[in-house]
Amino acid sequence: MRNPLLQGALLLLLAEACFAGIGALVKYSSGMATEAQVVFFRNAFALVLMLPFLYSRGWSLLKTQRWYLHGFRALTGLVSMYCFFYVLGQLPLAQAMAVLLLTPFIIPVIARIWLKERPSQLTLVAIGLGFIGVLLALPTPAPGMTMVLLVALAAATLVAVTKTTIRYMSSTEPAVRTVFYFSLLTAVFSVIPLPFYWQPLPNEAWLAFIGMGILAAIGQLAMTRAYALAPASSIGMWTYSSVIFAGLFGYLFWQEPVTMSWLAGVLVIFYAGYITTRQRLL
Repeated sequence: MRNPLLQGALLLLLAEACFAGIGALVKYSSGMATEAQVVFFRNAFALVLMLPFLYSRGWSLLKTQRWYLHGFRALTGLVSMYCFFYVLGQLPLAQAMAVLLLTPFIIPVIARIWLKERPSQLTLVAIGLGFIGVLLALPTPAPGMTMVLLVALAAATLVAVTKTTIRYMSSTEPAVRTVFYFSLLTAVFSVIPLPFYWQPLPNEAWLAFIGMGILAAIGQLAMTRAYALAPASSIGMWTYSSVIFAGLFGYLFWQEPVTMSWLAGVLVIFYAGYITTRQRLL
């Protein structure tokens, strides 16, 4: 029998690789497009790419009684997106992706209060190890970055709320429906500021937007399915993997250095993820 925790962890790894790829494309396009354009087209292309999935499942899949949760998730997700894209423009890719590494610390708190999920002591130890790994893997932010770090904290908190909402909805809302409404509502909401921040776009920007849409659709489907299979407080640790993917992308595309400290942090992060998952497999 397949273990849902293992499946959830693997799907979350796939999702984080996609999200790190989106971060790289956002960083690449930041000099060619405004933030409003990046947010809108990222959501619009993801919505278009979701349509074949929806068609294959049937339009009846759209029926839902939980509009308020879809709307809440879209709103928190969109605000976190604006915050995160701002941070991406201010910091190197690996550092910026570290923003979301705060999320696993916040998820268990929200899940404990809202979903009544109680993380084990070993999970808490693993989270602490993951935090140590992050500190080893990432360079210290430059002075004068207080506002950027505050925005980063807001982004991480909102992402934690979004992911916990997915878990709360998973009993009645399948992954395709959840992702479709997220893409639809965020595209609708993000079109509002677009006319005020429009500028001509080169072909490279359009290619980046299409890539974001593809990665966003895959990542959202994988993440939504992951949190439907396993408790947020158990697999949220794997969110740390995004810094590994970000470090690789930063090295490949922007020649950001890979240090021994970074490698040591990566090993600690993976070990933390291993022990928090292994305890449920035994």
